[in-house]
Amino acid sequence: MGAPSSTYRVQFTPSFTFADAAAVADYLARLGVGALYASPMLDAREGSTHGYDVVDPTRARPELGGDEGRVALQERLTALGLGLVVDIVPNHMVVPNPWWEDVLERGRDSPYARYFDIDWSSGKVLLPVLAEDADPEVHEHYQRVNWRRGNTELNYRRFFDITELAAVRVEDPEVFEATHREVLSWGVTGLRIDHPDGLADPGGYFRRLREHFDGWLVVEKILGPDESLPQSWPVDGTTGYDALREICGVFIAPTDAFTARTGTESFHEVEQASRRQVADSILVAEVRRIARLVQGVDFEDACAAVAEVMVNFPVYRSYLPEGMAHWEAAVRLSKSPAVRALDEQVRADPHGELATRIQQTSGMVVAKGTEDTAFYRYTNFVALNEVGGSPDRFGLPVEEFHQRAAARESGEPAAMTALSTHDTKRSEDVRARLAVLAEIPDEYLAFESAMSEQHGISEPTLNRLAWQSLVGAWPITEDRLGQYLEKASREAKIRTSWVDRDEEFDAEVAAWPAKALNAPEVAAFAERIKAPGWSNALGQKLVQLTAPGVPDVYQGTELWDFSLVDPDNRRPVDYEVRRELLARIESGWLPEVDDSGAAKLLVVHKALHVRKRGLHGYRPLRAEGPAAGHVLAFERSGVITVATRLPVGLARKGWQDTVLPLPAGPGWTDVLTGRPAAEDLSSLLDRYPVALLVRGDQ
Repeated sequence: MGAPSSTYRVQFTPSFTFADAAAVADYLARLGVGALYASPMLDAREGSTHGYDVVDPTRARPELGGDEGRVALQERLTALGLGLVVDIVPNHMVVPNPWWEDVLERGRDSPYARYFDIDWSSGKVLLPVLAEDADPEVHEHYQRVNWRRGNTELNYRRFFDITELAAVRVEDPEVFEATHREVLSWGVTGLRIDHPDGLADPGGYFRRLREHFDGWLVVEKILGPDESLPQSWPVDGTTGYDALREICGVFIAPTDAFTARTGTESFHEVEQASRRQVADSILVAEVRRIARLVQGVDFEDACAAVAEVMVNFPVYRSYLPEGMAHWEAAVRLSKSPAVRALDEQVRADPHGELATRIQQTSGMVVAKGTEDTAFYRYTNFVALNEVGGSPDRFGLPVEEFHQRAAARESGEPAAMTALSTHDTKRSEDVRARLAVLAEIPDEYLAFESAMSEQHGISEPTLNRLAWQSLVGAWPITEDRLGQYLEKASREAKIRTSWVDRDEEFDAEVAAWPAKALNAPEVAAFAERIKAPGWSNALGQKLVQLTAPGVPDVYQGTELWDFSLVDPDNRRPVDYEVRRELLARIESGWLPEVDDSGAAKLLVVHKALHVRKRGLHGYRPLRAEGPAAGHVLAFERSGVITVATRLPVGLARKGWQDTVLPLPAGPGWTDVLTGRPAAEDLSSLLDRYPVALLVRGDQ
């Protein structure tokens, strides 16, 4: 089975079931989608709104409709010519579950003891589930203890710092078969593999998976700006955070105005401190377990060396013996006296337990330290603070975008591309609006400074994040903004955290939305950046939908969507509104670029249908004239994408005599407007800031 032309991600919840997805499948087919891309469909914890807390991988989730509902959904999709791509979670399961309960009852004699990554050296499984003032409960094969002991004494591997998610040993063929048998029997179009960096041997896992599955296979692997997937992995590509960084970056103007305002502390320094805090606090149990494997050195020295190497990783993890340069870089930056012994033992057996565990855990340190801590602390310009992003890299030159797009077409043409996901810190349209600030940094910083004097938050980094989030997501309710700032302040771990609360500061943060939302200056500034934000949003969406890769549309984002991090981005989608607007577009309506978002729906609809023809190759096109820098254009299979960039600067001078020379041949037509295409950009882009051109005879 080949890759779908595109995907549309839906989040299954108890209020959006398999039957609900089947009911909107006809709308998705009309929209132009190639496949429904589903959040996890296996049985999860009751009430789960994401499905990553799998409780039983041997059946479809009854709460969503069970196997009967799953079959009905697939039949409906097939009848409409749509594929099904399913998100699966090989790294962990929620506990308790039936297998886990058997382990607690029978200990190492349980047939499921090998399913979980448990350190049995202490003889009992440690369950940190009791209140702080409760006495430990000791049982034959386990003991319940104070919840705070989990981060320092836990003796089973988990998903990051979530003790309720116990890691599963899919490197064991029996465990792989037990956890994958059901989903592999469904005959789906594609699989999305969650969190491969937590696996003992990701490459080995993908090779085994390929023996059982020949469909489209993408992996949630976060790549650094200059990192590639290991070339031995038999996968089609990542889930698209690398493409997100590039597509959003080309719509951001380079500026140092935001960087200069935070003094001398660089992003690297903030990141290092954040990773160190994570290694020394919430992941101490993991560090200590690894350190016990280092031979011939003092235990505390081994702990220091393990933590330091993981903090210094230039990427999320290495995959030894592949990626040895990344391991060497981390070792070279580490000064602990035991690092040499650690390095020698890892190199001596790159597939051994020591090497495996330190690689599994480095990804946890990097992700929790960078994404979930530093990105909430280094808040100079938060449009850059995205999964896989680089907050200190302002903008992406057009030529670099072309180079990276051509490389994707050449090397991984079936990789997924994304702009919004269930894990993005803010939606694509919020980032598009925030990109406007890079064009007017002095104006924005003056606004933020004046507003902070009236209604500032006492912690500076959260204050910067709050004002940018407010204008980026405007209009937003007090409740939504309050929930977001609560999460942001606790993830930052500066004045408060999820574990150690500062009630006075928490109260200050909780009171802020009501004050800020009532300030008339906020609405005025949001109105100032709204129209150029729409231009950026339409531009980056058209580019994503037509550039190399398989584009995903996250649920609801075919209209404007100004969501913040989960759970805000998992709110219900109003499909009836979208059906009505799509029907009007299908009848020939050309909507205005306005608050309705119908113009974005037009772009998505037309681009997805063009995409179904099959787009191949990549040819950069370059405008000529005084405003040439405000155009991003390329051709693929006789289809030309044209997008406006940096719209504020363009508005100051206009297109003047700027033209986009079009390839020779039959005349070109803009499928968005139905008009013949002109090379003069002031004419081509007079209705919309984007154009999608096809040959006149098509």
